[in-house]
Amino acid sequence: MLQLKNISKSYTTGDFTQVALDKVSLNLRENEFVAILGPSGSGKTTCLNIIGGLDQYDSGDLIINGKSTQNFQDSDWDAYRNNSVGFIFQSYNLIAHLSIMDNVELGMTLSGVPAAEKRHKAKEVLEKVGLKDHLHKKPNQLSGGQMQRVAIARALANDPDIILADEPTGALDTQTSEQIMELIKEIAKDKLVVMVTHNPELARKYTDRTVEFRDGKIISDTDPLPDQKVSSDYKLKKTAMGFSTALKLSFKNIMTKKWRTTLTAFASSIGIIGIALILALSNGFNKQINNYEAGALSNFPVSISQSAMSFDRSETAADDAATSKEEYSDSQEIYPYDPSANTIMHTNVLTEKYLDFVKQIDPALIDGISYARKVNMNILKSDGKTATAINTSYFSSFPSKAGGAPGSYLENYYDLLAGSFPSKDTDLVLIVDEYNQLNVASVEALGLDYTADSIGFDDIVGQEFKLIPNDLYYVKSGDHFVVNGTAANLSDMYNSTDAIPLRIAGIIRAQKDSPMSTMAAGIAYSDDLALRFITSAQASKVVKAQEQEDTINLLTGDVFPKTSAQTEMMPGAPMMPGGAGSNTAPVKEDVLAALGATSIPASISIYPKDFDSKEAIVEYLDKWNEDLPESDMIVYTDMAAIVTGLTGGIMNAITLVLIAFASISLVVSMIMIAIITYISVLERTKEIGVLRALGARKKDITRVFNAETFIIGAFSGVLAIGITYLLTIPANIIIKSLTDLSNVAQLNPLHALLLILINVVLTMLGGFIPAKLAAKKNPVTALRSE
Repeated sequence: MLQLKNISKSYTTGDFTQVALDKVSLNLRENEFVAILGPSGSGKTTCLNIIGGLDQYDSGDLIINGKSTQNFQDSDWDAYRNNSVGFIFQSYNLIAHLSIMDNVELGMTLSGVPAAEKRHKAKEVLEKVGLKDHLHKKPNQLSGGQMQRVAIARALANDPDIILADEPTGALDTQTSEQIMELIKEIAKDKLVVMVTHNPELARKYTDRTVEFRDGKIISDTDPLPDQKVSSDYKLKKTAMGFSTALKLSFKNIMTKKWRTTLTAFASSIGIIGIALILALSNGFNKQINNYEAGALSNFPVSISQSAMSFDRSETAADDAATSKEEYSDSQEIYPYDPSANTIMHTNVLTEKYLDFVKQIDPALIDGISYARKVNMNILKSDGKTATAINTSYFSSFPSKAGGAPGSYLENYYDLLAGSFPSKDTDLVLIVDEYNQLNVASVEALGLDYTADSIGFDDIVGQEFKLIPNDLYYVKSGDHFVVNGTAANLSDMYNSTDAIPLRIAGIIRAQKDSPMSTMAAGIAYSDDLALRFITSAQASKVVKAQEQEDTINLLTGDVFPKTSAQTEMMPGAPMMPGGAGSNTAPVKEDVLAALGATSIPASISIYPKDFDSKEAIVEYLDKWNEDLPESDMIVYTDMAAIVTGLTGGIMNAITLVLIAFASISLVVSMIMIAIITYISVLERTKEIGVLRALGARKKDITRVFNAETFIIGAFSGVLAIGITYLLTIPANIIIKSLTDLSNVAQLNPLHALLLILINVVLTMLGGFIPAKLAAKKNPVTALRSE
């Protein structure tokens, strides 16, 4: 039973208020066919809309099976329309882009009826109204009477208690009208049917009861029902439109406007295409850079020295002071600052244990290890008559393979010009630059004519030197030790059986395309030779004596400075010519190192075999520092990582700037999508009204338009990525012709997926406001739109 108790409803436009219903009371039976008559403006349609929950009353109460609706929320009215009411409209209000079957199923979809069940029910009611042969047609393929039958089938599909018909035959011819009325009369046998009509004859012929309205009031009722107390057992089943249903509705609507959708998607995709191309080029160039660095920088050494310097410009007083000053100011003042505030010195304490740890690096990872030592080896050169001491500052150690094979590094990165690569520790090698040049001091050290225009390789390969032990080279003179340096003594030392013969085995030059050639031109020896000399030197008299003497340099007689820093400036110390401080004399540790008393190197350079090996080496070295306090850690310098970090940072910065410019088009796309979605809202206003009449919630309407923007966003994103992949083909051809770089533009699939996702999100954001506006549309107003 349905009861209207003192229902009032008015509409205000500006200062004018129109009373549509004025305290209308009406009781309706569960099974009857009621016609509401009256002239235009009498309030009959408003009454029908209030009964159907499309419009809400201002005062009074609508009671459904004993349940008051005064406290109904929007969701309750939505559920009421879906569960209890079926609408038959004069203009049919079918959704044009859906099939007959889909139109009929729509109300059941909102109720959550399973697919198989709603398909069965839809077929059943369509057969009942005589349309079983038209299931898959669209509304525009039917006649007016057939479309009204579809509307009736839709009203019946969810088995509602109430059927509301608003001028159901107003647009039909007489014969078709009679057919429709007979059909509605049949329905009224077990349901409450309320029909609004202007035709009194139609009402008298087919209905059980007529109620006449005038000026918002009931003026007659042919079969009134007295008030009755009805127990309230009415329950509502909440409606819910799934996102898949919203997608289906939106997709079918989009398919009716294929070209417009395609053009919209293409316009929306332009920003993504720009960003995708930038990322493709950035990705490709990064790969090219990485490939180059992997070749050119893979053998850059990982260096470990006794002192390491790092720069920390994040929070320094110097920076704070600098940022408070004006650049190129006209100030007549100077501002003292301490540049050392921007540096942090770390002392690496290299021990025999750490050296053993380094030696345990997998030999397969390294091409060579080079040790820089402070030792001054005593090397003599003889012309056959007179021996002379060689300035060993032009000598250096070449990298050697761990575990032997001293020439492996040289063989990998240097060309042999003459002679052979070193094969034993007494073999020296002469390194020349790319022009076959050699410093005149090195030429002179070889005992050759440094004034000559050129010197033949044969004059160099095979030349001999002698390495003199400390006990032969230094003699005690009073309290000090001096070089036993007379010509006769030098010759005796050179000819001594204790002297170690050295020989230049070959001449080498860095390979033309070698990624690694860190050694300067000059004479190089193996670290094994240095260790051999150090082992001998550690037992020498001069070393033993110097180890006992803490205050005086036994070679020069100078007093050791009090500070342990070799070049640290004492406060107030006078400056010597050339800017050196007065206390630049070597400390005891340096003197002992120069004499060969220590096997601890000043620095170690580890040359990786390739980039992956370098990463493995760095990972291995990091294990030493695990669980150690910062002061005890051994800090290394990974030059390759520094260089790649700089290039990577620059490339990333360029990429970000370009993406920022390209992103402007994304903002334009968002605005465009908002406009397109708003146009779609205007075009689908009647559909919004139909969905609301069927029980769709406001959030369901929002979901329908969000689904539409989702489809457009996904389509435009996929379209953009597809176009981008196509554009990389001519882009790579052009780049190849200009730079000789192949396959530079490479879009990362992960970037592609991310861009599609971003485009979907931005497109949905663009359509968010129009979707909300659609949800707020009044269903009665929406149904009246054309």
